[in-house]
Amino acid sequence: MISPDAARNVVGIIGNVISFGLFLAPVPTFWRICKRKDVEEFKADPYLATLLNCMLWVFYGIPVVHPNSILVVTINGIGLLVEGTYLLIFFLYSPNKKRLRMCAVLGVELVFMLAVILGVLLGAHTHEKRSMIVGILCVFFGSIMYFSPLTIMGKVIKTKSVEYMPFFLSLVCFLNGVCWTAYALIRFDIYVTIPNGLGALFGAIQLILYACYYRTTPKKTKAAKGVEMPSVVVSGPGAATAAAAGGGNTGGGSVSVTVER
Repeated sequence: MISPDAARNVVGIIGNVISFGLFLAPVPTFWRICKRKDVEEFKADPYLATLLNCMLWVFYGIPVVHPNSILVVTINGIGLLVEGTYLLIFFLYSPNKKRLRMCAVLGVELVFMLAVILGVLLGAHTHEKRSMIVGILCVFFGSIMYFSPLTIMGKVIKTKSVEYMPFFLSLVCFLNGVCWTAYALIRFDIYVTIPNGLGALFGAIQLILYACYYRTTPKKTKAAKGVEMPSVVVSGPGAATAAAAGGGNTGGGSVSVTVER
């Protein structure tokens, strides 16, 4: 019979693969930016948010904070590299005003992370306390990212059209949330469970909405300009969001989709 640890590792590896796919979802957007050498109306906000999310989850998963969470570290470490690459491209092709804003936000994020790291390592002396402090921060920021799909879901209900809510992306976000929730439940981890449970819930709602409004969606007359995705990955987690996600989410979780028109 397979042991809980072995089952958890298998589920976590599957979660890493799914979350990695979510982190790569914005590649077409950045390919377009590189070709045109212009960020146009695209915004760096989703990628800055996902970067902070990934940093928090990497810190959460290291042995001095929460032992036996290496798969959380791997996917969010990859997320850091991917999001950093996106932001570098964004910086290269942005006007000075956007560059200054990006630098300011990055500076705030780095100062915040430094404060968290020093505060946790110097002020909390047990794994339980460290996990609780960092875990609460991960849940807070991850949950905010996972509420972002509410905007696009509201638009689907209002317009009775799923034109801007791609089925495949919704399905992958749902699977990502389910996978990381299962990972967290095998050896119960409340801080990974909450954001990824939300990601699975919102992913399921998106799939239900897709089933309800697919037939009432008008034929495409105009292509969308682009899709931005914070991979929220959380989870833990961190992927998706974001866009995944995000998520995440590990990556784990749901991914917010913003359509620039």
